[in-house]
Amino acid sequence: MKLKKMLATVLAMALAVSVVACGNDNGGNASSEATSAAASDSTGLATVEKGKLLIAMEAQYPPFNWTQVDDSNNAAPIKGSNTYANGYDIQIAQLIAKDLGLKLEVVKLPWDSLSPAVQSGTADLVMAGMSPTAKRRETVNFSEPYYLSQLVIVVKKDSPLAKAKTKSDFKDAKITAQVNTFHATALQQLTEADIQKPMKDFSTMREALKSGIIDGYVSEKVEGLSAQNAIPEFTFVEFDKDNAFKTDPNDIAIAAAVKKGNDALLEAVNNALKNISDKDREAIMEKAIKDQPAA
Repeated sequence: MKLKKMLATVLAMALAVSVVACGNDNGGNASSEATSAAASDSTGLATVEKGKLLIAMEAQYPPFNWTQVDDSNNAAPIKGSNTYANGYDIQIAQLIAKDLGLKLEVVKLPWDSLSPAVQSGTADLVMAGMSPTAKRRETVNFSEPYYLSQLVIVVKKDSPLAKAKTKSDFKDAKITAQVNTFHATALQQLTEADIQKPMKDFSTMREALKSGIIDGYVSEKVEGLSAQNAIPEFTFVEFDKDNAFKTDPNDIAIAAAVKKGNDALLEAVNNALKNISDKDREAIMEKAIKDQPAA
């Protein structure tokens, strides 16, 4: 009996040691995993990739963004390619990334895939000349604006439309805008125009205007300046206050889109934007227009 009791005691002690050892092993792994998770985000921000700020854009909406073959003029690399992105969005994003201690990288996607990219965790931000409309706010959050613009109509210099003063002057003219933008919504205000099906991007619209497929397209003033600078035969029509397009203030603002729930990143982006003065923003836009590639 004593021998059985002794054996039982020894077995019980061995089991206890085994349980404690297992407990310590699990605890050690948990601690290691926690340390690893903290190390994966040394900035204290939840980003898609350690040490990087991934921004989604089309990279074909100059002067806000475009694609180029090298890293000149402080361009950012496009993920999964040997090309780079540059433009106003990029230069503002570079300043944000620097402020956050992160390296900037671009995720190049079609326009309709930009907001879903931050929702799915493919990118941290959308910085693509995007307006913080009420519809978009349903799926993503937005930073404070980093640019304000207004609508114009880009036309050919030698077209009678170049002298237009009112929307009625565009009667029967073939006018379009980019699909799924507030430009396309504003397009409907040209009630006497021959409104064309919205097109996928600005490169397509510029080509359509050059070839005569369309007579003009609705855009923002800065893109109109960009188009005029890149293509000498282009100009733009800017209506006076009484004839201007009716727009929501959010429509003419440009802001960064952030995944809902990522409040720390949103706050960090807004704090970084506070460090960029209006004067600096104007200078960055002027340089973007100057540096943009020829059409």
